[in-house]
Amino acid sequence: MTIGWHFDNTYSKLSNIFKEEIKPTPVHDPKLIILNDKLAKDLNLNFSEIEKKDLSQIFSGNTLPEGSNTIAQAYAGHQFGHFTMLGDGRAVLLGEHLVKNVNRYDIQFKGSGRTSFSRSGDGRAVLGPMLREYIISEAIHALNIPTTRSLAVVKTGEKVVRENLLPGAILTRVASSHIRVGTFQYIAAKQNIDDLNILVDYTINRHYPEIQSSKHKALDLLNLVMERQCKLVVNWMRVGFIHGVMNTDNMAISGETIDYGPCAFMDYYNPKTVFSSIDKMGRYSFINQPPITKWNLARLAECLIPLIDKDEDIAIKIATETIDNFQNVYEKKWLNMMRNKLGLFGEQNNDLRLINELLNWMETNQADYTNTFCYLMNININDNKIYEDKNFKNWFKNWQKRISFNNGSKENSINLMKKNSPTVIPRNHKVEEVLEAANNDNLKPMNDLLNIIKKPYTEQKNIGSFQYPSKNMNYQTFCGT
Repeated sequence: MTIGWHFDNTYSKLSNIFKEEIKPTPVHDPKLIILNDKLAKDLNLNFSEIEKKDLSQIFSGNTLPEGSNTIAQAYAGHQFGHFTMLGDGRAVLLGEHLVKNVNRYDIQFKGSGRTSFSRSGDGRAVLGPMLREYIISEAIHALNIPTTRSLAVVKTGEKVVRENLLPGAILTRVASSHIRVGTFQYIAAKQNIDDLNILVDYTINRHYPEIQSSKHKALDLLNLVMERQCKLVVNWMRVGFIHGVMNTDNMAISGETIDYGPCAFMDYYNPKTVFSSIDKMGRYSFINQPPITKWNLARLAECLIPLIDKDEDIAIKIATETIDNFQNVYEKKWLNMMRNKLGLFGEQNNDLRLINELLNWMETNQADYTNTFCYLMNININDNKIYEDKNFKNWFKNWQKRISFNNGSKENSINLMKKNSPTVIPRNHKVEEVLEAANNDNLKPMNDLLNIIKKPYTEQKNIGSFQYPSKNMNYQTFCGT
């Protein structure tokens, strides 16, 4: 029985400046925890006739698929503003799997052992954070937001030393590529213009073939990456997602959400919400995600300066004007997104004011972000007392007046809202509950949660416990390294 792997590895053919050839470190006693059957089918992979023990060997890296060519990729990153030369310190890229000879996907192991980029790290991952990435990345996918995906998680049968001894695990991640802003920073820091040109051409061929014949490739690439990142962050803001660690090495050139470390979804609306235990200054808070995106894009622009124009002063001027346009692009996309969440067709001058009045009310009254839109869509959330507030009722009347603009109907508005506002998200306390159960070999709670969050825009019955926010206002997440 053939699984259906079809590897065509182009990144591994680049010079050694871009990567290190290395194999995953074998593990003692791998055990498959979860396999994403739907994603496997989408990838034209068939694991149905493979025994579970053999699947465990495959997804631990003990047995490598035919055609794979394992490497660790080199990249740099501004981590909380500080520049560092990095690379895959605990990840190995198996190769690029082709689906129907058209769509190309990186298949990567995360937690597969030390590489030359590990520095003082052990190259391993633990079960909780790998299952968190599986859950949240699949939730983001179901929310129609570009993201890397999770194909499988295995326990390694080995303990990993963190603050305590924890069960080791390996995640199999699927991405359209793992090229990051940090990849460009790494190559730019080496100051070899030929390598920089190679990376630009490779990235364009892989992700932006429409500009292959452009005379201004570097500038066009910058603009297209900015457009995708704008769309991505607007989508995060739409559903209340907080990435938590938006370093430049965690910004994918493809425009996909990548690296689910201290990520979480906001319950009570507070634009300054931070969940990451290491983000003491709120650098990656909910409201700061757009300006940080701009900051990261500015770092990409700096890398491309030598290719934008031969005259450095001219190149800097062009790049600066491009990055300065981010705010205009973002604000327009964000405003239209919020109009959709509120079921507003067309444009009126008071739309921004109406939106901000609702957000300010939500912040003042500690209203739940997701459930407030559920209430507006007439979806029962069993706790509506907060919406009896006088100020909210006044806002509600103004909102209804706005809906009637251009002869709009409430039904059409609610239908628009239901396409943009989820009825359920992976609530943080629920995620913690299922991770604790999984650590005790009970996978049923995780599977129940996954089944519910796969349908975030559908009214599901008897899911009240999955819709309530936690009463814990001091929830924290951790990066898992």
